[in-house]
Amino acid sequence: MTAHTIAATVSTVSAAPAVADSGNASWLMMATALVLLMAPGVAFFYGGMVRTGQIVAMLKMIFFCMVIVTVLWFAIGYSLAFGPDAGGLGVIGTLDHAFLRGIDADSLTGSVPTVTFVVFHLSFAVVTVALIAGSIAGRAKMGGWIAFVIAWTLLVYIPMAHWVFDPDGWVAKQLRAVDFSGGTVVEIGSGAAGLALAIVAGKRADFDRQGIRPHNLPLVVIGLSLMWFGWFGFNTGSSLETPGGAAMAFLNSQLAAGAAMAGWAVTSWWRTRQVGLLDMCMGAVTGLVAMTPLAGGVSPVWATVIGFLAGLTCAFAISWKYRLGVDDTLDVVGIHGWGGIVGMVMAGLCATGTLTGHKGLFYGGSWDLLSRQLTATVVLGLFSFVMTALIGKAIEVTIGLRQPGGMVEKEQAYADALSDNLEQLSTGDSRAEAVGEEPESASALVARLREVLLTAPQGGGDRPDGGDRPGGGDRPGGGHRG
Repeated sequence: MTAHTIAATVSTVSAAPAVADSGNASWLMMATALVLLMAPGVAFFYGGMVRTGQIVAMLKMIFFCMVIVTVLWFAIGYSLAFGPDAGGLGVIGTLDHAFLRGIDADSLTGSVPTVTFVVFHLSFAVVTVALIAGSIAGRAKMGGWIAFVIAWTLLVYIPMAHWVFDPDGWVAKQLRAVDFSGGTVVEIGSGAAGLALAIVAGKRADFDRQGIRPHNLPLVVIGLSLMWFGWFGFNTGSSLETPGGAAMAFLNSQLAAGAAMAGWAVTSWWRTRQVGLLDMCMGAVTGLVAMTPLAGGVSPVWATVIGFLAGLTCAFAISWKYRLGVDDTLDVVGIHGWGGIVGMVMAGLCATGTLTGHKGLFYGGSWDLLSRQLTATVVLGLFSFVMTALIGKAIEVTIGLRQPGGMVEKEQAYADALSDNLEQLSTGDSRAEAVGEEPESASALVARLREVLLTAPQGGGDRPDGGDRPGGGDRPGGGHRG
């Protein structure tokens, strides 16, 4: 969003027009529902990628975000992000609309009901915080995560949302960078935060020995499907209207996702001579990420190019964590951080100007827009990284951010042992007969299984419920260590 195009629409509460535009209002409500669908999508996407013993904790982390961020947004978040600017500096809003004071069913933001606009941007906040969870998957302490969600939402997300999404924010008004749907706030913000949090939390014991394989690829695909559909609301709803820009954003989002799958596949084939289902899923996400800054403001041809470049380069970016020794478990940095950077830079190069009035370098614009894009990228990335590091360190030295030493490894060892015994229960007899051995009796296998259950690790939240027995060669892209 930019102040040039939305100063009249994305305001606090407007007195006119007296009646909302029914088409725009209906579409924004639909877009809001689509974006909210992305939160469970992230939960299933991440849940299928982690080891079996960690899936319940992963789901809890995401759904806690939905509860906590919703309450904070209703109480003071919306007011601080979109309320009247405090001091005219473009840094933060006021508390004039705390608990939605002064907003009712007749209040309008542009031509849409303000209450719908409130929930629309609430969904952005929920998804952004949820994305960060992937960087510390499998080793986060639940109490520490809850404290982080509260602090990060208030101290990092809300200020950035005011800077970029509100017409009086300094990025929109003074810097005049183009970021229509959150390439900086959502993507680069979550990527930089994931990097900082992964550094603070430290590495898993087996980080340098083996990459995590997804325990349930169908669950990953279900999560991707929800995210993919939700992204149509994410990239199109920000226009607050149905024609033109929203329709182009819809088309471009689809083109970029498909092109990014191809780009990721090229990189994967070049490095490993195989393309797995997980590679395709990760690639699609990168294309949608790269389209976030200006989906409706580029041509379909450039949307395809942007998606392909995002998939091609993000597949390399996820391996940087091994060179840097940073355990970004589910590649939040390489996908959302780097993908957001690609999108912001390309917006400065190929923006058509039809949506924002700002033309990119390839469309007759000057270097000015590109420099503004780079400035916004660097400043918001550094802000998110530094603030997250401070918040994470404060939590670590007080209530603790990471699970107690050894607990993660004990839980995974338990899950692996349980899986081995369950597999033998189901396939042991047939395998033994195939090699001419005497099959082990069911009672003996049950006794072994009971022994494993009695040695389950205690404490630290949900107990694992199965084993990590993935099939095929798919693993999160971080498994490529080149």
